[in-house]
Amino acid sequence: MLNAQSSLVGESQAIQEILRTIEKIAATESTVLITGESGTGKELIARAIHEKSARASQPMITVNCGAIPSELLEAELFGHVKGAFTGATANRIGRFEAANGGTIFLDEIGELPLALQVKLLRVLQTKQFEAIGSSKTIEVDVRIVAATNRDLEEAARKKEFREDLYYRLNVIPVKVPNLRDRKSDIAILVNHFITQFNTQTGHNVEAPSGEIMNALNSYDWPGNVREPENLMERLVILKGQGTVDLGDLPHRIFQRYAEGQPQGTGALSEWEFPRMVLPNSGVNLKAIVEAFENHLIDQALARTGNNKNRASELLMMNRTTLVEKLRKRGMITPAAKKAGMLPNNMPTAPSNDMSI
Repeated sequence: MLNAQSSLVGESQAIQEILRTIEKIAATESTVLITGESGTGKELIARAIHEKSARASQPMITVNCGAIPSELLEAELFGHVKGAFTGATANRIGRFEAANGGTIFLDEIGELPLALQVKLLRVLQTKQFEAIGSSKTIEVDVRIVAATNRDLEEAARKKEFREDLYYRLNVIPVKVPNLRDRKSDIAILVNHFITQFNTQTGHNVEAPSGEIMNALNSYDWPGNVREPENLMERLVILKGQGTVDLGDLPHRIFQRYAEGQPQGTGALSEWEFPRMVLPNSGVNLKAIVEAFENHLIDQALARTGNNKNRASELLMMNRTTLVEKLRKRGMITPAAKKAGMLPNNMPTAPSNDMSI
């Protein structure tokens, strides 16, 4: 099984700097504040710090401060004694006590209610607290690593977060970059996740390349690393084997890629046309034009997974126009049965023949 640090994938300067920082701070007892957008891998960094530390053999306890109702969060963190409140039918230790000797990771620390921030500040200062309903002081030996996608300094200025707690947490700051700011890592991440999910599922999907990677690189990944991870899992499961096509990509990615392509008039330059030699017997121009149109429509449908909206965008025509053409032709079979797209007797100049 891969450890957390080996799962921090990337060769960008930002990721390499984070890996160097982990090496420097892991052996210390200092509190760490990890900041970055959702999905950037903050928990992976926290786990890597724990695994590289002298506490690695002890538990790392994770608490998502934004996922637990505020009225339950204090008991979750610090525990309670029997009868402390309605429903407290037995003593229960909190996450801090459970993490004794190890690390506690407080994710989304910016969501911690102000009333609880005072109690957390005391724990940071003294490593002591009391369970709800108890006067007995509990002392713990824990390292605190916190993470947030909020700007806590700005929140402190607005009195939405305690300034003294912010400075106590921000002893060693680690800022995780957005994926859109380290696009050189996208191909590495995609290959990593394809390999990971092929191994997990026993499938054999090839890592994307060429035009597919261009499309993935053109997208800004607002979900950060979590988004390509989820996408590659889906592609591996649904595709099963073979190569990924543009039609396999979600519309949001395909659309972003299409918008970034040179548009102009959509006209082809002369060299892009197949070189056709007019036979002495002449040709049926209408049939040839129709066959060539069918050929391009078939390619657009194949490339977009038969998605008429996206196919019409590739062909720069209204969707209704495309649907009408398909209706008139009986919904067009792929490449007109891959046969009579062009008349069989049409001579071509092989040296200049091009596939469009």
